[in-house]
Amino acid sequence: MNVWTVANQKGGVGKTTTSIALAGLAAQQGQRVLLVDLDPHGSLSSYLRQDPDRAERGALFLFTEREKISRDFVHQHIIRSEHQGIDLIPAATALATLERKSVGQEGLGLVVKRALHELEGDYDLVIIDTPPLLGVLMVNALAACDELVIPVQTEFLALKGLERMVNTLKMMSRSNRQTLRYHIVPTMFDRRTHASVSTFRTIRHDYPEHTWPGRIPVDTKFRDASKMGVPPSWLTQDSRGVEAYQSLYKWLQRQGVKSPARSAGGLS
Repeated sequence: MNVWTVANQKGGVGKTTTSIALAGLAAQQGQRVLLVDLDPHGSLSSYLRQDPDRAERGALFLFTEREKISRDFVHQHIIRSEHQGIDLIPAATALATLERKSVGQEGLGLVVKRALHELEGDYDLVIIDTPPLLGVLMVNALAACDELVIPVQTEFLALKGLERMVNTLKMMSRSNRQTLRYHIVPTMFDRRTHASVSTFRTIRHDYPEHTWPGRIPVDTKFRDASKMGVPPSWLTQDSRGVEAYQSLYKWLQRQGVKSPARSAGGLS
């Protein structure tokens, strides 16, 4: 079971679109996919027609009742989506309260990793969507994953968010004496604007070993897919955006094959 986390400490960079697009492509190839929404805003859950304000199952309960974690307990908090091959552990707005409640509590950084361990063999791919800030939720997502995908909007302000994210990874790697593989994905690319082209070139120059060679373009089909609540590739195969995500998905698969999975220790 491969686990990919989609994260950035800046919002509005395409994390949810990337998560659902990759999940849709994997499911179309016959993969069993689990999406985990750790963002209190619940954009991924809302995309799949789940209301984070009324969540009676999902990620929140993995934390508040973590002493109960077992295979059966985790499965109780998985929702079958309308799309064959894609399941969801939905978010709850109350996840936002975890940060202050977690002060002084031990073991909160590995809750999601423990929960996913119980699902080994049940899924081929897990994709975790995260909130745009460093805290207990993002730490859980980083601790649980084999590959980190960092979507970065191709505009100047996004570069500072990318720098913060990379510095966070370096800090956590030093703390845990373990390096997490990360892949930068330029998003919302518009070749008509100087800012987009220039930012794309800067990302490629500053992070050559970690940046996907392609880019995700601005595409109105993403908005149409979101309105319909379907993965973009389930709406159309012919748009530039879907073709870009197909290329990214194949590339990420190759990265996983070339590099051995992290040891069980992970981040804590």
